[in-house]
Amino acid sequence: MAAPVTLPRLSWGDPRSPRHALLVHGLGSSAALMWRYAVALADAGWRADAVDLRGHGAAPRTLDYTIDAYAADLLHTAADDDEPWDLVVAHSLGGAAATLASATAPAWARRLVLIDPAIHLADRDRATVRASQERAFADTSARAVRAEHPNWHDIDVELKATAAEQASRYAVEQTSVQNTPWDVRDAARRLTVPTHVIAGDPAVYSIFDGELAESVLQNPVVSMTVVPGTGHSPHRDDPDAAADALMTWIA
Repeated sequence: MAAPVTLPRLSWGDPRSPRHALLVHGLGSSAALMWRYAVALADAGWRADAVDLRGHGAAPRTLDYTIDAYAADLLHTAADDDEPWDLVVAHSLGGAAATLASATAPAWARRLVLIDPAIHLADRDRATVRASQERAFADTSARAVRAEHPNWHDIDVELKATAAEQASRYAVEQTSVQNTPWDVRDAARRLTVPTHVIAGDPAVYSIFDGELAESVLQNPVVSMTVVPGTGHSPHRDDPDAAADALMTWIA
């Protein structure tokens, strides 16, 4: 794997909690935008640490933006005393990186929750993601985020705008360029820890549905919940339902 960088963290919950969760955001996003899951976990007695991925937020910039590199950074990110993470919650690109990390080193985390994970991007999905990122960089204002996502909480609007300002445009563009094809299906087949996918509603938009979902679910350790009425970011489209899906599964 690529040489890792050390990822900056935000933390929620009691730092002395015996239950440690790692939260990983998606492309063009930031650690702060995982706050809905972090708050739900902290309220349930967990400590939740969210990281900025390389090229995002305050994380180091590099030239390597392969999924291998993102996964190497996650494997380099340890809970206290180098114990395995009790839980990793990872969205989109973060879900792809966490899948590869867990398949490479199963002792890294005891359980995974993948939020509409980017396990494989077909050409249609790559075009959709590229267009979304281009819009985000064209206008990084909260006004533009609100226009595209009128039902999001004010905090999500604020944080999404800030994430677009902080992210490296080079990093976001190269993540697409350097991962052609974008495909970690083999890693998903090799997962051995209990894994739950929280997917967006295909009637709205999801990058984890159809034949892709069916193929990943053939691995007996993987299960799935769809959050009705939500798109690629269930935790922003219907945060209560997304948090309930997470807490129900880990219970």
